[in-house]
Amino acid sequence: MRRVVISLLVAAFGLTSACAYTVNGTPVAEQVLDVDPPFTSAQPAPSESGDPSADPSADPSGEPNADVGDICSLIGWKDLPYDVPDKGAKPTDTGYDKSFDQSCKWQTSVGSLDVGVTLRFRAGRSITLEQSNGEFDLADRKVTYFDRTTDTSVQPSCVLVMDYAGGGLGIIVIDGSARYGAICDQGKKVAETLLAKEPAN
Repeated sequence: MRRVVISLLVAAFGLTSACAYTVNGTPVAEQVLDVDPPFTSAQPAPSESGDPSADPSADPSGEPNADVGDICSLIGWKDLPYDVPDKGAKPTDTGYDKSFDQSCKWQTSVGSLDVGVTLRFRAGRSITLEQSNGEFDLADRKVTYFDRTTDTSVQPSCVLVMDYAGGGLGIIVIDGSARYGAICDQGKKVAETLLAKEPAN
């Protein structure tokens, strides 16, 4: 199985394509979809205490933030286009990126390719991309993305970021299979699903 490697472009991380085939993928637990996050964080959102030590990203635990609950539970395999035996299965990994308050992934394989989605959430402040090539609006939310579909140095991928639940959310879609539609469109659908279930903050 080919390991997905995504390079940084001056600390920018990267995260498409058409034809519909039916394949039976299998969820896998390897961390091959891990990506060095290309995110930077905006200034912390004002807190009532005004105490810098209250920055929720200062000591990330990987556990769900008590104020917003478990972001990773808001979507699942049923919301993703990949063919897996159990659409009710849990994410293949959670809490693996300790630099964020929450992180999770849904990963499966198509032939020799690993495909899937990862989420990273940081409470209390926005996440931005140091490099991007587009943006769009979803309801009242601006989503910025970095489309690396044609970058031959990495597997086709798309990174999207938006403000979410009083913090910032990063979505990475990796799919070089050309079987599930445009990668950034996949990411947009994930963002739409999450916005429809956004916790009050």
